[in-house]
Amino acid sequence: MTGRLLRGLAALVVFAVSVFPVYWMVLTAFKPTRDIQAGTPSFLPLSPTFEHFATATSAHGFWSFWRNSLLVAGGAVLLSLAVALLAAFAVARLRWKGRRGFILMVFIAQMTPWEALLIPIYVIARDTGLLDTLWMLTLVYFMITLPFTVVTLRGFLAAIPVDLEEAALVDGCSRAQAFRRAVFPLLAPGLLATSLFGFITAWNEFAFANVLIIKDQDDRTLPVWLSSFSSTFGTDWGATMAASTLFMLPVLLVFLALQGRVTTGIVGGAVKG
Repeated sequence: MTGRLLRGLAALVVFAVSVFPVYWMVLTAFKPTRDIQAGTPSFLPLSPTFEHFATATSAHGFWSFWRNSLLVAGGAVLLSLAVALLAAFAVARLRWKGRRGFILMVFIAQMTPWEALLIPIYVIARDTGLLDTLWMLTLVYFMITLPFTVVTLRGFLAAIPVDLEEAALVDGCSRAQAFRRAVFPLLAPGLLATSLFGFITAWNEFAFANVLIIKDQDDRTLPVWLSSFSSTFGTDWGATMAASTLFMLPVLLVFLALQGRVTTGIVGGAVKG
């Protein structure tokens, strides 16, 4: 009984520490400026206002940077799924020389701290003329999310019985048709989990976006724009928190709506195969 109480208390502390910064950000976004600057902080929205959200959305470039983030994150996810699906199929279903070495290299790439490659990638972008372009940023995010996507989809493919494909082949399907009709529908949890992980990674990434987009400020993404938001508005913390809340909202809503399937996909891809 005591052990269960201690575990529950520890879980409550972890929850409070994790959620409180987010709660304070959202609360500040709805507070009037006089309440934000008050000497005694209030932990409840006594007189909520949408003024700060109006200020954030009317700021120069807000919707352009929102569009840039969507294009970069969405493009990276689509590229990652297309390439990883083929690679995972080759690893899980085919037997070829160098297969084990390829899997090892994918795991090493997944564990690599990508920030260590910041300078080499900057040099490559500069020498190839891709500096200050959203294409380069999309390729970088594709590179970052690809190893996790390959590993997760490989686990799902390895767990799907080969008999399903063989039965489809016997029924007259080609190899591609058998995969599309018998295997692909069963990969939905894994595809969902990996795509959401890739989208969150690309949506929140700051370091590469800050380094690779220098001159053309119109191609900045939302995280980089948020870093200069306080200098744009001075001490307007309400507008800063409102912009941060809007930045967080899309991913949060999608994750809450698909939480069950995403959890199943992550766990399934981690333990199967």
